[in-house]
Amino acid sequence: MDSLRSKIIPVTTILAVIVAIWYVGAVAMNAPFQRDMDSRNNATPSTMEFIGKTLSQPKPTLPAPHQVARNFFENTFTRKVTSNRSLVYHAWVTLSSTLLGFAFGTALGILIAVGIVHVTTLDRSLMPWIIASQTIPILAIAPMVIVVLAAVGITGLIPKALISTYLSFFPVAVGMVKGLRSPELMHLDLMHTYNASRSQTFWKLRVPASVPFLFASMKVAVAASLVGAIVGELPTGAVAGIGAKLLAGAYYSQTIDIWSALVAGSVVAALLVALVGLAGRLVDRAMGGRPA
Repeated sequence: MDSLRSKIIPVTTILAVIVAIWYVGAVAMNAPFQRDMDSRNNATPSTMEFIGKTLSQPKPTLPAPHQVARNFFENTFTRKVTSNRSLVYHAWVTLSSTLLGFAFGTALGILIAVGIVHVTTLDRSLMPWIIASQTIPILAIAPMVIVVLAAVGITGLIPKALISTYLSFFPVAVGMVKGLRSPELMHLDLMHTYNASRSQTFWKLRVPASVPFLFASMKVAVAASLVGAIVGELPTGAVAGIGAKLLAGAYYSQTIDIWSALVAGSVVAALLVALVGLAGRLVDRAMGGRPA
């Protein structure tokens, strides 16, 4: 109970501070427009009335937390899942490309890591290029990927999944390389003493040692994959997905919808990271690790 309280209180405190700052920022950023509207209508509201108006504008510069929460609730729980106004529907569209890109990225990252650990030439030549690839902004790459693949007739899910792959393979590759190299020299010498082959050393020593590193990097990768899927929806003019909701909100100046879509994306990311963490704990327990 004390352990649970020690986790809840700090998180709740930080959340309360963020919400308070958010409200202050909403009042400050929405005040100029509201002041202009009051002057046009020759209105002289009191301070509390003025603050209330800044927090209830239909198209505010910065929506108040309660406006975003109401919009999120309505578009998540009161809409049919098949409705194009449902955040569940849009989240599922984005999630499908996220999971496919995450699967591709994880597989690619593991293959690259295995090659780097076992082939010295790849370690010296490939790793610098992998690191350099992540310095290119994804917003610059996404349109090129979409256009090139569309030119050869590939549209829909695959282009967005490839953009997610581009963002997700890097943390997996780096984490897996560190994990495969994590066994101590004494353990490697012991395997050599037992006359273990390179394959046996890999499967019986390196792979088990790399599992914690793999799942830690997969948490980062799955969140990056979601970002890639959302970014991949922006240059396509998509009509479904979280990225499409962001585009529509920006086009029609529906800032509340934009923030609600961002919250939906954050919820999806948190759930994905939690699922990867749960899978990591189950695998660790199956391998004989002590429960945390």
